Amino acid sequence: MSLLVVGLSHRSAPVSVLERAALTADAQAKLVQDTVAAEPATEAAVLATCNRIELYADVDKFHAGVAELSTLLARHSGVGLEELTPYLYVHYEDRAVHHLFSVACGLDSMVVGEGQILGQIKDSLARAQELHTAGRLLNDLFQQALRVGKRAHSETGIDRAGQSLVTFGLEQLAAGTDVQAWAKRKKALVIGAGSMSSLAAATLARAGVAEVVIANRTQDRAERLAQILTEAAETDVRARAVPMDAVALELTRADIAVSCTGATGLVLTAAAVAGAVEGRIGEPTAAADDDRTSARTGVRPAALPPTSIGTDDGCPLDVSAVQGATGFSVMGEAAVAGIDAATLEQHGAWVDNGTVDRRDAARRTPEADAELITALAATVATVGRVPERRKPEPVAGISRPAPVLFLLDLAMPRDIDAAVHRLAGVRLVDIESLAEASADAPMAADVDQVRRIVADEVAAFGAAQRAAHITPTVVALRTMAADVVAGEIARLDGRLPDLDDRQRGEIRQAVHRVVDKLLHAPTVRVKQLAAEPGGAGYADALRTLFDLDPETVAAVSRAGDSTENEARNRGPA
Repeated sequence: MSLLVVGLSHRSAPVSVLERAALTADAQAKLVQDTVAAEPATEAAVLATCNRIELYADVDKFHAGVAELSTLLARHSGVGLEELTPYLYVHYEDRAVHHLFSVACGLDSMVVGEGQILGQIKDSLARAQELHTAGRLLNDLFQQALRVGKRAHSETGIDRAGQSLVTFGLEQLAAGTDVQAWAKRKKALVIGAGSMSSLAAATLARAGVAEVVIANRTQDRAERLAQILTEAAETDVRARAVPMDAVALELTRADIAVSCTGATGLVLTAAAVAGAVEGRIGEPTAAADDDRTSARTGVRPAALPPTSIGTDDGCPLDVSAVQGATGFSVMGEAAVAGIDAATLEQHGAWVDNGTVDRRDAARRTPEADAELITALAATVATVGRVPERRKPEPVAGISRPAPVLFLLDLAMPRDIDAAVHRLAGVRLVDIESLAEASADAPMAADVDQVRRIVADEVAAFGAAQRAAHITPTVVALRTMAADVVAGEIARLDGRLPDLDDRQRGEIRQAVHRVVDKLLHAPTVRVKQLAAEPGGAGYADALRTLFDLDPETVAAVSRAGDSTENEARNRGPA
């Protein structure tokens, strides 16, 4: 059997895809259960965080395993396999071990060096143990990943390379100012009472906010978190719990709101946020928006100059159709997907009353295409629509007042409508904007040291697993030798009935010593060889040389797995 991981993360997929592929707790449980029920896999675990979804499994066939795990991920996430496949990555055997160890150390996190991932790995293992989908391999792997992560944080300064997603998010909200100075005496609303929300509440309390209000669907959990904050010795923050139906009212009083729930729909709509800040800034809350967002949120957009694009005879570009295409945004938040450079050039020729067909591929270069699309996207981001060169129109800049409400959305899928980005008087930081900000974050020199630790630990883990693979064969060999000795001693007793107990004991010990000495060097050496890369074949060679019954070896392995898993499933380290 071999370790296989199939997944997607902020490094391989856009946030919009991660958001749609997010798994609820029930979906995660069903996914691992269906995985072990599938033919190629015997063990399974899911690591699902706000910026990654990974399925780990012990499989007996690589290609069949990749196909099955990919199909199961697509089925349970609700994202079609054809759409999901371009964003999936696959790691196998030692590369899969290296990947998880890197994740555990924070090297693969959105914020390099953050330590929250260790708790998420621990939770992932605990769920797999509860569902009895983690066997020897995944128990060993995840337990060792936790130890490697702890070692990296204790032996290096990786913590200096980054911080928690909460802290990083608050720094982005503060926009370059000191977080404590920015947060001092502000009122905060925290929606959710899970691990991330609890961390956010504690971080805000330490930053000096005057009040933290906790809203959660389970009132008891909100009250417990509020009590913990109130009783904390290092802060004097006021904390109280409210039901979820009080969020709209509390939002009108809050300066900062952090949301991280497991909800599948929006917790805060653009209309709710607009209503919460209405009257605080002395002007309409809506900045430039499009008709579709206006219809969805109830927020009225600022008017844009009229356009005739796509309405005159002969225009090759139908803007109304393009705007309805997936990925197109009049505000330029996404690339102008669906519009190729040739179409744009043809449009340019039309508005200039040109007659030359510029679709001739021989006359176009990729560099020209890229330059044209980049310039168009920049203009779209400014004016809010595809430009019309025939009738240039001046566009007045939209002045935005200073934010009066700061929103941090750490949920996946998102809790807060992305349309809030366009509301005046509001600053929203979400997973997507955090990913963009973290792309340029500096990495500490300690990262290289952590990488060396990961490499050493991967080698040690691989050697231990390969050595463990041959152990049942060695045990079976020694068991067979003991049975042979016992049989020969019994025959000797029948042939020499006059031997006394002392003589029989001496003969028995002598025979055992001979067998042990003959087996000692080969079994020690075969364990050493099996621990080296490519040593998996030594177990088969040993079984062939000594004509060992494969079922006997399998029985030894099953007995060992049963004993070890019973101990491991009491809980992760």
